[in-house]
Amino acid sequence: MCWSAEADLVMGSGITAVGIASVASVRRVNDLPMALLPVVLGVHQLIEAVVWKGEQGRVSEGTAEIAREAWAVIAFPLLPAFLPLAVLAASWPLARGRERVRAAFFLVVGLTVAGVLGHVVASGPVSAEVCGRTVRYSVGVPAAPWVITGYLVATLGPLLLARDRVLRFLGLIFTIGAAVTARLWFHSFASSWCAVAALSSVLVLWWVRSDHDHHSGKQKRTVPEFVP
Repeated sequence: MCWSAEADLVMGSGITAVGIASVASVRRVNDLPMALLPVVLGVHQLIEAVVWKGEQGRVSEGTAEIAREAWAVIAFPLLPAFLPLAVLAASWPLARGRERVRAAFFLVVGLTVAGVLGHVVASGPVSAEVCGRTVRYSVGVPAAPWVITGYLVATLGPLLLARDRVLRFLGLIFTIGAAVTARLWFHSFASSWCAVAALSSVLVLWWVRSDHDHHSGKQKRTVPEFVP
């Protein structure tokens, strides 16, 4: 996520605060899962701050192991299941036909990938290693190319093809961020997500507070009503 324990702590705290503001700004219950995304990303970075300290011998091995497991649960099984569900909730009710088929496809892919990765995390230890300014995690994923492909489809696809233009832009930010970080830190890109998480969290807060039209994906202005 970030380049040091201190950076993870600062960024994680800030992103979590943005997430709390997003949740507090929710006006439609179906927007709540998406509003929770910054909270998930912020807590994820706070957990990685403990992972950093564990690798540096600044916390006990038991604490470090719990932090590694918690980090892996969020990164691997949680996100591919959470994002398709969050986009589905934000887009509800769905139009008939292609939109429903697409939502079902992403949901099935996400839950399948989450099941595989959940089994992997539960079956074996999660290892972490500090490599320069990043943390490299290892969980021994079987058929890794297929699982990674499914992971990217489940996490990026629903956003890129979302009805709402702000969510599509969020998907574009995630896609560009994944491509850039994978290029720069191929073996540990999952630990180089700091700036992308911060930007996406602000974007989610903007989306929650905007008067977005859930049926057309277009922004609309509302006229305040004054009640005597």
